Amino acid sequence: MDLFFTYLQFTYEDLLTQTGEHALAVGISLALGTIVALTLGCLVYQREGSAKVAIGITGTILTIPSFALFGLLIPLLGLGWPPTIVALTLYAVFPILRNTVTGLRGVDTAIVDSAQGMGLSRRQRLFRIELPLAAPVIIAGIRVSALILIGIAAIAAGVGGPGLGEGFFSGLARIGSATALYLVLGALLAVMVLALLFDIGFLVLKRFVTSKGIRN
Repeated sequence: MDLFFTYLQFTYEDLLTQTGEHALAVGISLALGTIVALTLGCLVYQREGSAKVAIGITGTILTIPSFALFGLLIPLLGLGWPPTIVALTLYAVFPILRNTVTGLRGVDTAIVDSAQGMGLSRRQRLFRIELPLAAPVIIAGIRVSALILIGIAAIAAGVGGPGLGEGFFSGLARIGSATALYLVLGALLAVMVLALLFDIGFLVLKRFVTSKGIRN
């Protein structure tokens, strides 16, 4: 353990840089995935057939092995950031879309009918009533998506992508050497800390957007 801490003292700057790149890649992809999922969810949640198709397609994408998806994107986008962002964005959509549809459908119809009776248009009801009430459920989906992306982003190093995956791949490539275990442990520790920070952030955000009247 002392040797591991000594290793961290000499490599923490590189580890911090990789952690920052990892967080940035996840953040960008999560933002893009949220935009896609929210837009799609708002379009299909009232149409049972369309919602099933959208959720089914995005759910299928999530089952594609990350190495396979990155491999499919290389001929189109090359190596580095572009395939990383596109792949992570595709993986981000399903949990957010599913929770968006669930959250919007879970809004009390009496509230929506009352808003309609007050003269609010369809767009006004969606943005002023339904989305705010569904926000806690939607944020829960974004939180799940973020944790998924933090894990998958480590695979992006296999296509020259940014982030903490470099530590894992370098460690595996040096199995048998003195530093192999430290490379993997350092990257693993950083991924765990990053996941914890994202998780805490979304828990705080969920509590912030949840109306005091419906908080547990």
